[in-house]
Formats: sequence, C-alpha cells, structure tokens
Amino acid sequence: MEKLLIVDDDLGIQKQLKWCLSDYKCLFAGNREQAISALRLHEPKVILLDLGLPPDADNASEGLLALEQILTLSPFTKVIVITGNEEHEVALQAIAKGAYDFYQKPLDADVINVIVSRAFSLANIELENREMRELGGVETGIIGNSEVMEKLRHMVKRIAPTEITALLLGESGTGKEVIARAIHRQSDRIKKNFVAINCASIPETLLESELFGFEKGAFTGAHKTTKGKIEMAEGGTLFLDEIGDMPFNLQAKLLRFLQERVIERIGGREEIAVNVRVVCATNQNLLQMVEEKAFREDLYYRISEMVMPIPPLKDRDYDVIILAKYFLLQYSKDYNAKIKGFSDDAIEALKSYPWPGNIRELQNKIKSAVIMAATPQVSSDDLGFFALTDAPKGPDLNLRIVREKAECKALKRSYLLADGNMSKTAELLGITRPTLYGLVEKYGLDLTVKESEP
Repeated sequence: MEKLLIVDDDLGIQKQLKWCLSDYKCLFAGNREQAISALRLHEPKVILLDLGLPPDADNASEGLLALEQILTLSPFTKVIVITGNEEHEVALQAIAKGAYDFYQKPLDADVINVIVSRAFSLANIELENREMRELGGVETGIIGNSEVMEKLRHMVKRIAPTEITALLLGESGTGKEVIARAIHRQSDRIKKNFVAINCASIPETLLESELFGFEKGAFTGAHKTTKGKIEMAEGGTLFLDEIGDMPFNLQAKLLRFLQERVIERIGGREEIAVNVRVVCATNQNLLQMVEEKAFREDLYYRISEMVMPIPPLKDRDYDVIILAKYFLLQYSKDYNAKIKGFSDDAIEALKSYPWPGNIRELQNKIKSAVIMAATPQVSSDDLGFFALTDAPKGPDLNLRIVREKAECKALKRSYLLADGNMSKTAELLGITRPTLYGLVEKYGLDLTVKESEP
C-alpha cells in the first residue's frame, strides 16, 4: 500500500480520513515538527496538510511554514492542502508556494479519494521519468555510465552524420544491433528504414536472394520479382549482423555493392543504384579469418572504415546495475508488477555473476524475476542465483546477506506458527511488536506468502 501522510491536529478528522482513504497506509502527524519527522522517516509521495496547525490553529501561518519545509526537503512530494470553506485566498497562496492541489472542508470521501489518487498517479509517473533519466544513455539506447560506454556513445555521435561504414565487434548478446540502431537514429537517415539481416541464420542457398532479391522466373518458385534487403533499405541503414558467417563466394558480390553502390537481382541484367548506409557486426575474429582465407581481405578493409569494439557486460563496471534497473522499470510496467527495486543480496549477485550471455542473459533474468518476485524487492533467489552458491565469490558467502536471509526465513515461519497473529509472532521471535513491524518493512515482506520447504 502507498504511504499517505496526513498532517492534522484534529483526531476526529484523522479518523475520518483514515476511514475514507482505506486504500492507503495512512500515517499521522499533529504538528509541523511531527510532519517533518514523518517525512524524513517514511518519505511519502503524497501528503494531506491541514493549514490550521498548532500553535497557530486559527490561521494558516504554521501550515504554510510546514508546506515550505516539506517542499524544501522533498520537492517532488505532492502536498494537498486542506482549508476551511472561507479560506479560498489561503488555498491559492499555498498553490503559489508549490502545493499540488487544495481541498476545502467539509470532507467528501469520493472527492478526496479522486484527488489523492490523481496525486499518487502523477507522483509515480514523475518518479519513473526521473529514474529513467538517471540511467546513463537512455536517450540513445546505449545504456551505461562506464568509461567504455561513454566512449562508445561519443563515437556513435561523431560517425552517425557521416557515410562511413562501421564494423561492430563484440560477443553475442552485447547489444551490437542496439548500437547500429543508435547510429541510424542519430543520422540524417532516421526517417527511412532500418533493415537488419542476420547472415548466420539464413541458409547459404537463400542468403543471396534475401540480400539482392530476384527477378520473376529466375529459379523454380520465383513467381514474381522480389526486392532484397538491400533495396528495402533504400535511403536508410542496412545492418549486416554476423557478417563473419557470410559464405565466401557471396562476399565478392557484397564487396562490389559496397564499392559501386549498385546491385543486380538474381536473374536480372539491369544494375540498380542503391543509396544505403551500411553497418556490419560480428562476434568472430575477422583478421584471423582473413589469414585463414575464410574471409576476403579486401572486404574486411572495406567494411572496417570505423571499428567499434563493444565490451562484454562483465567489463562494464557498474553498468550491470544500471541495466538491471532499466529492465526492472520496463518489465514492471509491462507486467503491471509493483516491484520497487533489488534487495542487497540481489545487488551483490548481479555484480559478482560473470554474465556469459551478456545483456541478453541479464534481460531474461530480470524479466523472469519480475514475474516470480513475491515482495516489492527482487531477491537473488528471484533472479535464479540460488543454484550458484558454489562460486568462490558468490553472494551467499557474504555474512550480512546470510544473516538477512535467515531473518526473513525466521519471520515468515514464526508468522505461520502464530497463525498470523503479530503479537504471538513477536513473542516467538523474542522481539517487540515495533521491532517486528520494522523488520517486515525493512525487508518488504509479504508474510501471507508461503514458502515451500527446502
């Protein structure tokens, strides 16, 4: 439940608002000092603030001062001020000072629920936008704050407006197509097609027709003239992925196209001029393939006017956490999941895992974790790292994480033994009820979710 702070010294109004706003976890403060303390402790996204606070309950001075302090400490908090029926000017004054909205007494449950709901919706949208902006490179699609990714973004920005042919080198799953699309988006060809073809996924007998197209009657089954991928990219960008897997006999025809910018369809006799930007990518060592006569040397030098190495995820410093947060926001929205972030053990696991599958593997793990998570925080178990405890630097060797896991397990089992009674749960654990509630909030636990026995 979302936390809603209600600042009002009238206990009757507090009870009435708690009853009206039962969909929220209502927190209460009776004066300015209590309100600021609650703001620091709970960080609510929305606050209902009665401007008539003690010691100046008959005027709005104390309430307006509280409003100023709240917005100074937490400028993104949505403050809804509550005023008397004759205090329209005071309400406008509060709006001028930064209040989100105002409501005039007497209370109406339906109206106040609509106002609060809209405030939370806006606060959540703004929070998501801020989090997205904080993720380095979101605007380009090249996400990460590491030095190598900053350098890569700089290279893309410099070469995008040119016609230079780029060769992207990197392991599978490192985001080569993402880089290619970034080049296209930042070029003058953005309004035209971006056409991608994976040279490794198409049989050798079909690849030539896929690239260059064919005329009607060129071979059995060629019932109509068909354009190839090169022609389809006219005016735009052609991305040749895994070019190292292109058959040797087809490389000569590709080289001629790159040099002359003309093609001939299979079965055709007419040269067709094509205006495209070409970006290539591979996970293979093309220079070694040239030495082994598996890749044409002249083609290599034609496609490598600009070579852009893309590092594996394990070499990108803190970028794995940035990418994980990006995917978490994305999939939480896609699956309508109320996931707030990662637990400490999940962060440790993300940082220590070697990521052999690179970004593609990370993306899949985050997607499944969002679906499997039973609490507002994704754990290492949700990420599927419970089977990785044999790793010499695995997350389960961290004493703090081990202790936190043990505490979570004890809390859940004690709750079950106490049949859901929080007082009995605290008694079983040998702690006070406030301590119990603090631990539940700390770990974001849903005690009603049962765990299977190990």
